Amino acid sequence: MKRSLVAAVIAGVSLVASTAYAQQFPARAITLIVPFAAGGPTDTVARVLGEAMGRDLGQQVVIENVVGAGGTTGAARVANAAKDGYTLLLWHIGMATSDTLYRRLPYQTLTSFAPIGLVTEVPMTIIGRPRLPAADLNGLVDYVKKNAATVTMANAGVGSASHLCGMLFMSQIQQAVTTVPYPGTGPAMTDILGDQVDFMCDQTTTTTPQIQTGSVKAFLVTSADRLDQIPNVRTAKEQGMNFELGIWHGVWAPSGTPPAVVERLTRALQFALAERPVAQRFAALATAPSTKEEATPAALDAKVKSEIARWKPLIQAAGVYAD
Repeated sequence: MKRSLVAAVIAGVSLVASTAYAQQFPARAITLIVPFAAGGPTDTVARVLGEAMGRDLGQQVVIENVVGAGGTTGAARVANAAKDGYTLLLWHIGMATSDTLYRRLPYQTLTSFAPIGLVTEVPMTIIGRPRLPAADLNGLVDYVKKNAATVTMANAGVGSASHLCGMLFMSQIQQAVTTVPYPGTGPAMTDILGDQVDFMCDQTTTTTPQIQTGSVKAFLVTSADRLDQIPNVRTAKEQGMNFELGIWHGVWAPSGTPPAVVERLTRALQFALAERPVAQRFAALATAPSTKEEATPAALDAKVKSEIARWKPLIQAAGVYAD
């Protein structure tokens, strides 16, 4: 009885302390870690989201790009950060796929983070350099197969969305090509535009403006239907390829962050995603904000678990791993 009473008292004190802390939170700027280079798709989503969350929180949300190891370096930074809600992570499907891709991770995927909520799900596109001698998907596949020894495909490193998409594409056409890893697809886009690398698969949040201006060649979009923002880009299905893929994004805090702080951050996330300017900005990038029901810790936790189960057999079958 005495032990139960002591435990109850401790729990009560902890709850009161957590609530009091949350009432004062945030008292300073919050850092939102993006585990890829500036200018890439995840960075774009983070900057739109961070500005809107900051308006609700009453403090600036500072974006910090921490690149390396396909996103896991930035994730590790957050996993090891103070458990106070001032260091957050915005990452995507890589949170789930890295659990299988990397033999050794500096954190535990399912226990090192406190999920805040889902942000958006972004379609992918396959684009090529301006002078690539292919006019459509069939032409790209033909070119790749005829020049397999010299063709190059950019990505943002093992475990990145562009890497996963490229891996699925190679599986679909049954042809391996030389991949060129970058610290993010922002730098990769620069080399695509400069005809330094042949093609890549990347999210519409990065590729839509380039496609709209005709700066790159667009071969497919991985959504079920064509997108209003790039209506001339045909889906993979339209061109005879079973290749649908969406890249979801979420926000996490370090595990052990006070529940009341997680709740406050979730409310700020939901506020941001409900703002008209955010919806308009996302729409211009051919995506949409997650719903209020999706922007919750439970929804993000369930998403990560289901995606680990989905991708694990595919990655194991491909035999692609990183140390």
